[in-house]
Amino acid sequence: MPSERLSMRRIRELLRLKYENGLPGRTIATSLGLSKGAVNDYLQRAKAAGLSWPLPAELTDTTLERLLFPGPPEAGTPVRAEPNWAYVDAELRRKGVTRSLLWQEYRADHPEGFGYAWFCNRYDAWKRRVSPTMRQRHGAGEKVFVDYAGDTLDLIDPTTGAVAAMRLFVAAMGASSYVYAEARPSEGLADWIGCHVNLFAFLGGVPRMIVCDNLKSGVTKPDRYEPSINRSYQEMARHYGTTVVPARPYKPRDKAKVEQSVLLIERWVMARLRNRRFFSLAELNLAIADLVGELNARVMRAYGASRTELFATIDAPTLKALPGEPYAFATWKRCRVAPDYHVEVEGCFYSVPYRLIRELIDVRLADRTVEAFHKGERVASHARSPGRRDHVTVPEHMPSAHRRHAAWTPARMMDAAHKIGPAAAALFEAIMADRPHPEQGFRTCLGILALEKTYGQVRMEAACQRAGLIKSRSVGSVRSILQTGLDRAFLNPEPEPGPPTHGNIRGRDFFH
Repeated sequence: MPSERLSMRRIRELLRLKYENGLPGRTIATSLGLSKGAVNDYLQRAKAAGLSWPLPAELTDTTLERLLFPGPPEAGTPVRAEPNWAYVDAELRRKGVTRSLLWQEYRADHPEGFGYAWFCNRYDAWKRRVSPTMRQRHGAGEKVFVDYAGDTLDLIDPTTGAVAAMRLFVAAMGASSYVYAEARPSEGLADWIGCHVNLFAFLGGVPRMIVCDNLKSGVTKPDRYEPSINRSYQEMARHYGTTVVPARPYKPRDKAKVEQSVLLIERWVMARLRNRRFFSLAELNLAIADLVGELNARVMRAYGASRTELFATIDAPTLKALPGEPYAFATWKRCRVAPDYHVEVEGCFYSVPYRLIRELIDVRLADRTVEAFHKGERVASHARSPGRRDHVTVPEHMPSAHRRHAAWTPARMMDAAHKIGPAAAALFEAIMADRPHPEQGFRTCLGILALEKTYGQVRMEAACQRAGLIKSRSVGSVRSILQTGLDRAFLNPEPEPGPPTHGNIRGRDFFH
């Protein structure tokens, strides 16, 4: 059964790791939970499509998918030659000969041959060599290993005296074993990412890879072959130009460097602080930093140098530069747009373009902003509402009919009534005063205003005068007055005829 095609977001991440970070296919495969063959296939498709890095900003996910997957390959592709694996195995025993060199020689003889990842996989399958252990070698500035210590440190609330257990984050550089530690209230996502931000500031640069354990804050789906990285964690790694490579589940040897560092921190830091009492997190972290500094400055007998000296000479010169601004923590949420073109985030409702009703979108929630993305494109951005159950609506997101309706206010409604006449204004005021909220009378007032197009301003004013006299406050009643002509009695009424003039008629004034 063919594997499911990657999303365009993950393909963009694959291209970034290859062309921006310069990582080999094997490392990219581990980071993204793919096979090496799949990584090579996507890279080949990008090359065939003529894509360059960085990708153009205007390149949407839909366009990128069309470029990478134009259609099925043409039939009649010739069968590619397979290397002589016995010859490859014999040549690898010679000094200085590498798999990369043998693969290049193979491609020189067979330009249409297989890629390097396929070459290595097939050789491993042919060789069937089993190695129970492997000694890891870490390049300068290549990896930082991160984990939490199993034990905790106590923090006392100075007001209530309650004791809270603080988790201890530990990190170690692969080449120099340079150690960093920090106490945090929890192992949650915000604390996990905050530790990484402080770690990079402590190092003064960024390693090319982060090797982490499979805790929920970093890896949402632990798997030996296809781990899923938490999206906020992945975004943080992208901000710093690094990549996340989770250790295999239940394989502590994959992160042996930090396992050993955790043991050192427990003995060198936590054991020394066991009898001290701390009443603030800042005070606790200051004590931890002092002891970690002593540990890093301590000369290691096996190397004849301290961790600080090794870091300064080996790791520090090769670290990537820090970005201009530290990463601002944000969480992601998958939402479906409601019929009122709003999405609910943290108890508040934020608008998106009404054309996305019933669509699934990604919402990025930061400290001050809420952003909505659809197929990789940002479709809405709002300032985060401080209250609960608030509605934050941008007029441009509304249909035109809704915008016109939303523009009505009690003051505007009265202005429209005054243009018809004083009777209409009095009727509109009575309608809105009769409701618990003036807005509840808008529909009735708008219905009455719509009658002006049919009957004109003069008859409308007369009809409102009669409706006011009989205390009728509905659209149907005003429409009935106009249809039956009952408003005509109020149109320029004729003076009542007086008594006839005659010499024998004296009139009522004669008696007063």
